[in-house]
Parts: sequence; C-alpha cells; structure tokens
Amino acid sequence: QVQLVESGGGLVQAGGSLRLSCAASGRTFSIFVMGWFRQAPGKEREFVAGFSQIGVSTDYADSVKGRFTISRDSAKNTVYLQMNSLKPEDTANYFCAAGFGTKVLTARGGYAYWGQGTQVTVSS
Repeated sequence: QVQLVESGGGLVQAGGSLRLSCAASGRTFSIFVMGWFRQAPGKEREFVAGFSQIGVSTDYADSVKGRFTISRDSAKNTVYLQMNSLKPEDTANYFCAAGFGTKVLTARGGYAYWGQGTQVTVSS
C-alpha cells in the first residue's frame, strides 16, 4: 500500500507561482511512476505532468508546458510541481498519483494510488 499526501495549494493571483508537494510513504518510492492530475468543478480529471520510473523522462499537458515543472526528491520520497505564470484556468483540485511501470503514464487509469488533493485557486 502507498499513501500520498499533497500540500502547497492555496489562493494566488494570476501570474503568480505555487509549489505543490506530494509526500509518499508505505513502499519504495523509486519503483513508481509518479504524476500530477487536476480536476476543475464539472470537468474530468486531467493529466498535468508525470515522471517515468526513476525520473528519467517527464511529460506535460500542452496547457502547462513551459510554466509547470515536475521534480522528485527520492531521499525525501517527495514529488513536487512548481507552477509559474498561473492563470485562472489553472484553478482546480490537484492530485498526486503513483503507478506501476517504466514510462510516463498520462491516463488516469494507469495509476493505482491517489492522494486526497490540494486546492489551487487563481484569481484574475
């Protein structure tokens, strides 16, 4: 079993920055593919950014490329999402996820474990 706990969400003005953290516990962190998803009210949960196993490769949704950066600190069993140049359309509940495999997973169904989410609100 794996437990994921997100933190770092909040209210920020458009153009601002936030860094989300996802602390993992329960199993060896390095064996997982990690990802960030988000879900806005009335919308489907969508892929934002992800790591392959061991963090060799990354992938991003087109809507966040150049603005968001995913990183991981294996010593701390933590994954981060640095979000810059935030826009009102980035407002959503952000979820951390862990899955099995080797390549970046962009599909929600590829992930076995999910955190509870952290709310990000960007005001215009």
